[in-house]
Parts: sequence; structure tokens; C-alpha cells
Amino acid sequence: MKQRFDRLTTKQKIWFVSLSVLSVLMFLYILIGSAGVSVVQALTFFIVSQGLITLFYLTIDPKKKKSATREWVDAIVFAVVAATFIRMFTIEAYTIPTSSMEKSLLIGDFLFVSKLSYGPRIPNTPLSFPFAHHTMPLTKNTKSYLDWIKWDYRRLPGFGKIKNNDVVVFNYPMEDFRPVDKRENYIKRCIAIPGDTLLIVDKQVYLNSKANENPADMQFAYNVKTDGTGFNPKNLKKLDITEGSPITNLGEWSLRMTKPVAEKVKEFDNVISVEEANMSKDVFADYIFPHTPAYPWNVDNFGPLVIPKKGATIELTAKNLPIYERIITVYEGNTLDTSTGKILINGKEATSYTFALDYYFMMGDNRHNSADSRFWGFVPEDHIVGKAVFIWLSLDKNESFLKKIRWGRLFSFID
Repeated sequence: MKQRFDRLTTKQKIWFVSLSVLSVLMFLYILIGSAGVSVVQALTFFIVSQGLITLFYLTIDPKKKKSATREWVDAIVFAVVAATFIRMFTIEAYTIPTSSMEKSLLIGDFLFVSKLSYGPRIPNTPLSFPFAHHTMPLTKNTKSYLDWIKWDYRRLPGFGKIKNNDVVVFNYPMEDFRPVDKRENYIKRCIAIPGDTLLIVDKQVYLNSKANENPADMQFAYNVKTDGTGFNPKNLKKLDITEGSPITNLGEWSLRMTKPVAEKVKEFDNVISVEEANMSKDVFADYIFPHTPAYPWNVDNFGPLVIPKKGATIELTAKNLPIYERIITVYEGNTLDTSTGKILINGKEATSYTFALDYYFMMGDNRHNSADSRFWGFVPEDHIVGKAVFIWLSLDKNESFLKKIRWGRLFSFID
């Protein structure tokens, strides 16, 4: 081994030593920097990474000039490995697929998501195809990962913690059939953080009894009554109204708009009235979390609800169990039995519960067209991917050629 190393060129020696030192530093970073990480996980990473580096350089023959094919292979291998590490531990590209964050984020926005902001996660499924999420490219049902190795949740240190109103990318918590890190990526605004008391009254969010600052481009559904005529599509396009339809044949429409745009619609000659849609407090929506009449909440009037915090202990009752049942069983891995009329956790009667993880409450800025925590509950900390920080490209699928590019959104930061 020493003789082979001595035969390497100076440039090759520098690359080999540099990559080896980087592998050692990453090993120490994972072992020391991530609280609770196992030695086995850290050693596995080091052995695999160092093994690949060593294997790569054992194939080098310093006396033999590399062929063009070998040069390309080396370049591709290096690029794939480097990009995989960058994507896994620092920053990842993401595309907005739905309108749940309109008008703050638009369909066709291409983002950079910082994993360093909150700390990158150690993968739950480290054996996976590069650059694929949960499905192999060009296929619909072929998994892009192997579950031969499954690691528990660990997160490396980050630059900070999630703050109220951060725009966050996370794994959709209801996809129980996939490992956490392979669940579908969602993007929403983090309205409430662990320990907050959340209350929504007539669409206004309150945190700890104080009105929360609303996003500048937040929009709702508005009921618009006309004289029986419709709207010129060009006028709607000028106001960037992309969602809406008639709800009766008597000139009544439902349009999703920001408040400033709604004021402009009032000025249309054929518009009689514009009213912000609102579901009253006395309406129970069974599709809203926690899906029980004991908490008669709806999309516009919700709570009060305390967001679970790691280490906090709450009293368990038959009434509040629907709020915490999924946390106890799915997210924190306990068994739950209520068949005897008592609450049994892991076979023992329980009158209280202490949370093992932090939880978050996410909402879309398009408040009347967003499937978010109001519908399915909390997002556990192990589902957090990173912070959306930067729009590098934005394309309008309804336009053509250069008009597709939304020039004003390029290279803009996300609020």
C-alpha cells in the first residue's frame, strides 16, 4: 500500500490525503457534533467513505496515462459523490408543485433549501439512488432506496432553530408507508413552534394571545357577486388571479385573492359585492384535526391548541387523546390500547405523557387552498428538511418561450 502511495503523483497524493482528512473530519463531526448519534453509525459512514476513497485510488496507475473514457468516468464519479454530499448535508434544489403558498411562492418557482439552517439530518435510509427521492427516475412504482439499513433519527448541528413564520420544507407526516426521509416533500409556513399556544379566530392567527403578523401576500377565498356577467380573462390575468370559478349561474363567483387585489375587483363595473369567505365558529368540520366533535373546529376558527414540546408533560384524558394519539403511536413508537376503558401505553396505565420530540404547526399562505396542519395535525422535528431561502428561477407554465420566465422573481430571497 505504501509503495503504491509513493508512486502516486504529487497531485494525486494531495487529493487522496485531502479526501481522507475530510472523511475523518466528517466522522468526528457526526460522532461528536450530533447528540446521541451511535458510534456504529459514525463508524459505518467513515468505513464506507474511506473505503470508496481507497478503492478509487488503488485503481490508479501513475505510469499509465488515463484514457479519455477514464477521464470522463473519474470526473462523473467525483461530480456525483460531491453533489450527493452537498445535497444531503448543505443545500438542495426544490420546485413548487402546488398553489398552497400563493402568492408568496408560485407554481414553477425553483428554490434552494438550506439544510444547514436547522442542521442536516443523518439519512434514515442511506442506501439510495443518487438524486432520486423515493422513486426511481422514469418509473412510477420502483423504490429508489434499499431498506437493508435503517438508521434512527439524528440531526447534525445547524446555524439556528425554526422560528415563527419561517418557510419550511418537510416530509409529509401522513405517509406511513415510506421511511421518514423518503416521504413526499411539502413546503409551508411554520406558524407555531414547540410550546406555542395557537388560536385562529375568523382566519386571524393568534400566538400566545397575540395576533400573528400575516404574510404580505397571503390570500383567501372571496365570494364575488356580479350583475350576472362573467370576467374578462385578461382582466383577471392583470391582477394575477389564477384560482377561481363561478359557484352559481346567477353571477356568483369564488375567487382566491389577496386583500389589495380584492379591493381592485370591487371597482369592476359588473361587480355588486366582494365578501371574504369565512366559516363561522359554530360550524364543525369533521375533516379538520383532530376530527372529533369534542373539538368543533374548522378551517377559519381553530384552537386553542398547545404545540407539543420535547420534555413537556401533559395530562391524558379520553377527550384529548385524539390530539396526541398519533404522536404517541406513530411518531414516537409506543403502543396504545383503550379497549378496557383505560389508557394503556406500552401495556401500562397512563394518565400523563411526556413528549420525546418537538412538534410544529404548518400552514400555507393560500389559506383557503392549503392542505396543512389544520387538516392532519403536527409535524415532528424528524420530518424537517430545511429552510427555503432563495428563488433562483421561476417559470410560468401558461406562457411560452421567454415569457415563461418570471424575471422579477429571479434571484430573490424568501420572506
